Parts: sequence; C-alpha cells; structure tokens
Amino acid sequence: MLRRMKRVALAAMAIACAAPAYAGGAQNFTLVNGTNGSLAQLSIRRAGTQDWKPLGTAPSPGAHSSINFTDPDCAFDIRANVPGAGPITWAGVNLCGAKSVTLNRDGSAGAWVDYDQ
Repeated sequence: MLRRMKRVALAAMAIACAAPAYAGGAQNFTLVNGTNGSLAQLSIRRAGTQDWKPLGTAPSPGAHSSINFTDPDCAFDIRANVPGAGPITWAGVNLCGAKSVTLNRDGSAGAWVDYDQ
C-alpha cells in the first residue's frame, strides 16, 4: 500500500512539473495588426486597473511584431490610438499561453482579438 501511494505521489509530481508554461502568467507573444489601419501609442494594463504602460511599436496594417512581456497575471487590456477613431481598447485579452494575438476592429462589430495558441 505504501509503495502504491509513493508511485501515485511521484506521478502527481511529474504531471505538475510538466504543466504548460502559461500556468505562470503572461509571456512574450506576437502582436498582429488585423485592423486594416494604422495603430499608434500602443499600451497595456492589467484588466481592472488604470495603470497603462507602453507596449512597444505597433505593427503596420497586416503586419506583426514580437512583444517582450512577462507578467504573473493573464487578463489585460490593450489600447491603441486609431487615426479618425481615437483610442480603441481591446478589453480582457487573455495572454496566458497565447503565442499570437491579432487585434481586429470594424465600425459595426467593434474591437476584438483572435488567438493563435
């Protein structure tokens, strides 16, 4: 019985050690500009806070850029200024485990993101 308990405990530890990297929070990701327009003043904040921080240079329409980012949280808001529309916020973006995040926007549907896990 003790031997079986040790095996179960060992197996549980092995599974815990093999947990995906995103279990530790948000990490570097690729940002894609899917808005068909220019973006400026790209910034990010933890969802529910008011502390916006610069995120880097926004990619051109249809292009992507690598974002170096690490944070223990998962939920963020991303904001950019869009010519003719002003500041646009993509709210509740889940960056845990996200390899690529595409920012989308249109006049009728608003702002949304697509993920490539």
